[in-house]
Parts: sequence; C-alpha cells; structure tokens
Amino acid sequence: MYFLYDLAVFFVWNILKLIALGNPGIRKFVIGRKNTIPYLKRMRDPEKPLIWIHTASLGEFEQGSPVLDKLFQAYPNYQFLVTFFSPSGYEVKKDALSPHLVAYLPMDSSWNTATFLSVVHPEIALFVKYEVWPGLYRQMARQKIPILLISAIFRKRQAYFKWYGGLLRAALRRVNHFYVQDSRSKKRLRSLGIKRVTVSGDTRFDRVLEVSNTADPLPFMDAFKGNRKCFVAGSSWPVDHRLIAPYINQAGDGQCFVLAPHKIDPKTIDELEHLLKKKTIRYSSRKAGGLEEASVLILDTIGLLSRTYPYAEIAYVGGGFATGLHNTLEPAVYGIPILIGPGFQGFLEAEALVRAGGIQVVHNTGDFTTAMQGLFESPEMRSEMGDINSRYIHKHKGASDTIVSGVRSLLG
Repeated sequence: MYFLYDLAVFFVWNILKLIALGNPGIRKFVIGRKNTIPYLKRMRDPEKPLIWIHTASLGEFEQGSPVLDKLFQAYPNYQFLVTFFSPSGYEVKKDALSPHLVAYLPMDSSWNTATFLSVVHPEIALFVKYEVWPGLYRQMARQKIPILLISAIFRKRQAYFKWYGGLLRAALRRVNHFYVQDSRSKKRLRSLGIKRVTVSGDTRFDRVLEVSNTADPLPFMDAFKGNRKCFVAGSSWPVDHRLIAPYINQAGDGQCFVLAPHKIDPKTIDELEHLLKKKTIRYSSRKAGGLEEASVLILDTIGLLSRTYPYAEIAYVGGGFATGLHNTLEPAVYGIPILIGPGFQGFLEAEALVRAGGIQVVHNTGDFTTAMQGLFESPEMRSEMGDINSRYIHKHKGASDTIVSGVRSLLG
C-alpha cells in the first residue's frame, strides 16, 4: 500500500513541477521544497535537541503560535523548527520567526521523509489541526519520535471515517496523543479504537487573548476614526461586499467603515471601490492624506486586521456566504457584536456564539441593514452582545497550557 502511496506522491510532485512553469504560487511551493534540505543542513545545530511544530498555512500557524511561545520559554536550550505546507504561510513567516528555523514540509514520500528526519532529528513533533501525513508518520513511528496532534477536530465527513480511509486511519494510530477541540472529536476517535485523547480546547482562544493584550495601537486608525462610530469587515469576499455596500452608501456622517478583503489583488480592490459611493481611501495611499475626510478605509494589505478590530463598534466576518466562515474569535475578544453570513455550521465557536446571542446571522442586504441600524442606535444591544463574546473567549482559554504540560511529560 505504501509503495502505491509513494507512487502517487511522485506523480503529484511531477505534475506540480509542470504547473509551476506557469503558476507563481505553485512555483514557490516547488522551489521552496528544493531548498528545504540544504537550508536545514546549514542551520540545524547538532548540539541542541529540537522541537518541531508543523502547520498547513498561516491560519494554523496562528493556532499553534501560543504553544510555540510557551515551549520556547520552557525549553530555552532547544532549537525550534516550524514547517509549513503552503506558500501562504511560509512566505509570510520565513523571516519573522527568528531564532526559529522555518522551512517547507517535504512531499510525503518515503525517501523525502527519511532524508528530512535524518537531518532534523526532532525530539518531538506537534502537528496542528488537520495535518496527518501517512508516510511521515510511518517514518517517525519507526524512529520512535513522539507525535502530538494539537487543536485537532474530527468530523464524520472526513476520510478517516470512510471505507477508503485505511491509510489515514493507520496514520492516526501512530499518534502518541491527541489534543482535540471538543468532546465530539474524542468520541469519533474512540470509534476508531483510539483512546489517547485529551479534550484541551482550541489554542486560538489563547492566541487572540495574547494578541489583544500585546497589540500596539494603530495611529492611522486613530486618525481615520476620530469621533465616529466604526464598523470593521474582516476577510470579506465580493459577495460580502455586495451585501455591505448599500448600507455604507446611505450611512450618515457619524459612521466610518474599514473593509479588509480576504483577497487584495487589484481586480478585487477595484471592484470593491466601484460599489462604494462614499469617499474611499486605500491603506496603501494613506500617506497622501485624506484619512480624516474618508468614510471608507480599504485595507489593501495583510497583517493588520486583528489590530483593527479594537476600533470597531460592530464587526462583520466574511466567508459565511460561499467560501467558509473566517475567524470570529479575532473580533470577539474585544467584546464587540459580530455579524456573519448563514454558512457557519461546523465552526464551533460561531455556532456557540449564535446560540448565545453574541453573533447575529444576516441572510441578505435587508437583514444586514436592519441589524446595523439596530446596533448603531442601541449602545445597550452592542454592549450585551459584546459581553457575551468576551466572556466566551475567557471561558475557553488555556488549551496551550494543557498541551505544553503534555509535551513536558514526554520530554521530561
């Protein structure tokens, strides 16, 4: 079976190399992996033990970040390696995590994984959320390298629970311990005969609290907001923009709006500006002046959204109409009411906060306008919804402490 798996990985890799000729994103994916082993041979300190954390992309890195920080404090004499599967995570963090090593995860063939492990020699490896790799896990089990899967979540529709998921089930059984987000995940693992499971919760709660406690103010937001009430839409998509724009176009002068699209390519930004009749300014053009006069600020950049939410009286989180809901915890930690689209099923925190009343679901432009008018006119409603969200965040903190305690029990 693993021979066929290696064959499939080899086939996919060569297809990706062909696609890379005309696709810049895939080109980074391919070239980055060619550089992984030379980079690690150059940077790996053989005198130090190493802790390895792997994440798929930027969002999963944020999930694993509190654990990385706590382990770095607990094991100052260790070297740390952070690997990414996708360029969107690696490219953002490759120069931002010093003194940690940062690299791509090699393709999951027997040769690649054996070579990688022979260079890295990790004492333990932590994989975040969904990252299960049959070839790598097999090699690590052979070398008796402890594997932890953290902030994991399991759903019935996943391949592990289907007739064709045998290879993935075999990989799961090689994990030394699971730290899962909820009791449903624990029950699903038990249905596979896996009992090495702790319901630790989601490390994203620790992450958003950490960011909220350490984030510096944003002078451009102070200048833009002034004395106005502010609405922030985060990780929004074109369908979200079409929902929001009619309200913005008829809003009074006492309100201002920050829109942070998920995609910031010129076409998306141009189309968004075309929808808006109010005076609009892009973040990239702010030095030319006009922040105070603009009603709408478009964040045509990445990395500022979580620091923008504290300026909001109301937040909207995109993705609930088509692509999958984005992170509602980032605004919730600041104790503000949140609006989302109807596609929130399967997002545990959104489900809980909709039930509790901290998040309101809107289905169309009429819903959105009604919700915005009600919230802007009622400080009491904003405060009530915001308090629900803030309490929920604080109630669910602490997952990273539980995981670090588990690492300590394995490393000593």
